Amino acid sequence: MGERDAVEAVEEPITVDSLRADLRDLGVREGETLLVHSSLRSLGWVAGGAQAVVEALQGAVTETGTLVVPTFTGQYTDPSAWSNPPVPDEWVERMPERMPTFRPAVTPTRGMGAVPECLRTEPAAVRSRHPETSFAAWGADADAVVADHDYDYGLGEGSPLASIYDRGGRVLLLGVGHDVDSSLHLAEYRASVEMEAVRHRAPVLRDGEREMVAYEDIATSTDDFEALGADFEREVGATEAPVGAGTAKLLDQSALVDFAVEWFEANRGP
Repeated sequence: MGERDAVEAVEEPITVDSLRADLRDLGVREGETLLVHSSLRSLGWVAGGAQAVVEALQGAVTETGTLVVPTFTGQYTDPSAWSNPPVPDEWVERMPERMPTFRPAVTPTRGMGAVPECLRTEPAAVRSRHPETSFAAWGADADAVVADHDYDYGLGEGSPLASIYDRGGRVLLLGVGHDVDSSLHLAEYRASVEMEAVRHRAPVLRDGEREMVAYEDIATSTDDFEALGADFEREVGATEAPVGAGTAKLLDQSALVDFAVEWFEANRGP
């Protein structure tokens, strides 16, 4: 949705107050832990853009709750897999050494949208240390959610996703689908399904010094996430309501992950 389309999609500008009211009507609760995936464009014309969305989310959960957003950095992924555009083969091996040090407070997100990028710059926000799959959090449990993010298996048991699961958090899909639902990656790690192992290197800060860290992971995939999400909504359920000019869905994260583990084992087998 372009800006002209966004204006035409609403009768009057979307505001912090109207977004907060819509989130409350959807069922977002004060004090909860909420993992947010979002599309600013889907909401129509928002006065103040991403800042207004962030303030509305903060107002909905309040300082007693915790907001979490993915702040992934595709520029630190394995360059051999880059395709938009691909880089020459001779660049690949030395690319990690050529990259600037990943700095949680400074390094921008890539392809994550305006809302996560805005929230990660909040003075009270904190960001996890993983150079590819970091998360930023704001609120009462922000530090605990993003602390000690494991380098190995960055969306698995040592990740903020698992911390959200343990806290009984929920997932808000704000104008987006399950194809970007990062909680389903946690289920990939938990499912008894064979996954390809991968290794990569990236420069990070340790004790204030640049260091190359090597880490292991699995080759995750989102190709079947929409089908999985549709089955979850049909069999378990999700709350759906308009937010701005868009549609939002609110889901229990632990129920989603548990369902997805069984779904992967049934649908990704040999």
